Amino acid sequence: MKPWRAKLGFFALIATVAVGLASCGGGGSSSSSAPTPPPVNNTQAITVDFGPANNYINGLFTSVTICAPSSSNCQTIPNVLVDTGSVGLRLLSSAVTLSLPAETDSSGNDLQECMSFADGSYLWGPVAGADVELAGEQASSVPIQIVSASPSFPVPNSCTSGGGPDENTVASLGANGILGIGNFRHDCGTACTSTSTAPALYYLCPNSVCQTASVALTGQVQNPVWLFPGDNNGVLISLPPVPATGSPSVSGSLIFGIGTQSDNALGSAVIYTTNSSANFQTTYNGIAYSNSFIDSGSNALFFLDQTTLGIPDCSDNPGWYCPSSTQQYTATNTGLNGATGPVSFNIANADSLFSSSNAAFNDLGGDSGTSPSTDYFDFGLPFFFGRNVFVGINGMAGPNGSVGPYWAY
Repeated sequence: MKPWRAKLGFFALIATVAVGLASCGGGGSSSSSAPTPPPVNNTQAITVDFGPANNYINGLFTSVTICAPSSSNCQTIPNVLVDTGSVGLRLLSSAVTLSLPAETDSSGNDLQECMSFADGSYLWGPVAGADVELAGEQASSVPIQIVSASPSFPVPNSCTSGGGPDENTVASLGANGILGIGNFRHDCGTACTSTSTAPALYYLCPNSVCQTASVALTGQVQNPVWLFPGDNNGVLISLPPVPATGSPSVSGSLIFGIGTQSDNALGSAVIYTTNSSANFQTTYNGIAYSNSFIDSGSNALFFLDQTTLGIPDCSDNPGWYCPSSTQQYTATNTGLNGATGPVSFNIANADSLFSSSNAAFNDLGGDSGTSPSTDYFDFGLPFFFGRNVFVGINGMAGPNGSVGPYWAY
């Protein structure tokens, strides 16, 4: 099986000045005084299996229904990766049969986006508007990215600089798309609203020459959850435990809203507030790693390196841990609110796991790369097994006086 690495999103940038692009929509409100809508079906099935390419270890997938805005012309797309480490819906063009309205500037130039990941790979393609339906929830006119199988414009060097591939096929991405339901409303935020601060994320390509563009918040690719009429302050991912040897597949639930219905109460979960990059602190062996996070789109626990831990990488799969016997570890997570708690986990031999017929593992681990990227613990999908993990969206009010961004488990 292909040993997929982490796919970390790029979001929560900070800037100040908004400028206008013609937008297909994407409004929403964080007001806590709005009337509470009646209960709706807020639970979506999720599955951990090998995915549509039949080779994805620890891939968490669901189906997403998209519609042409304000119409009944809809399509349900299966095998979309559920990713709490990024923001926004991104679908391969090969999976989309609908005609969706393009996001354009005032001159009619189509807005393009480059979503880069920590492994150097990227997704390139236009931004379009769609109604997004998940369970009984619907967000109207949401800007989403359509990942181009055959790009209309040459991909700019600033997009390809990470050195990885354009993951614009099922074979390369391992999914039909990515449902980014992380801690933020927009995939960039106010940093992209100003020409002077806009990073290499959005582009306009007049005369086939692509240049970095600023984009108003309403035109940016957005987390569809915060645009739901209700159940819009976050999500709950609930997966059952798996045995140490793994499982062929696992079924669970993606539940929308936190403290809004009887099925999404926090219960005994502890809230860990984060900084503007959705990071908190993890302490291991007396050393604090301040850029740690929880990411269902990472298929393993990525942390430290073989020298620090005293266990070897796999000789045939560098970057994955291959201890001779399963190792036990305990770290301590601390939120910006001072909440603290231990996290215990195991790391097994990755080669042995990969050689099995199972797709879901709670003890798969790898190193977090070279300095300075080792200043974090990436609690990937293994962290989710046997836990209820809540993702609080920035600026949205939750139970017990909580306001996102935060994690809770």
